[in-house]
Amino acid sequence: MNPGDVNLQQLLEQAQLMQQQLVSAQQELNDAEVQGSAGGGLVVATVNGGGELLELKISPEAIDPGDPQETADTIADLVIAAIRDAVRAASDLQQEKLGPLAQGLGGGGGLGQLPGF
Repeated sequence: MNPGDVNLQQLLEQAQLMQQQLVSAQQELNDAEVQGSAGGGLVVATVNGGGELLELKISPEAIDPGDPQETADTIADLVIAAIRDAVRAASDLQQEKLGPLAQGLGGGGGLGQLPGF
C-alpha cells in the first residue's frame, strides 16, 4: 500500500464508530428534558432534547379573574416565550451532544478529517 492510499477497512471502522456515537447521542437527546420559563416562572415549558414539547405548566398566579381577555393574551405570550426558551435550551444541548461528532466529519458534515479526502 502506498502512503497516500486510503485504508478502506479503517475508514469503514471509523464510520461505524461515528454512527454508533451519533445514535447514542441522539438517544441521550431524546431522553433528556430541559425547561424554559417566562414571567418569572409563571409559565414553565419542558421539552426533550429534540425540542418536542413534553409538559406545560401555568401557575394560578398568572390568572386574573377580573380580566379574562387580558389574562388569556398574557398567558398566550408567556407560553410562547417559555416554549422558545425551552427550545433554545434544547438547541444548546443538541450542539453540546452532536457538535463534537460534526467536528469529526470536518466541521460541517464533510470528510475533512478522514484520510485521503
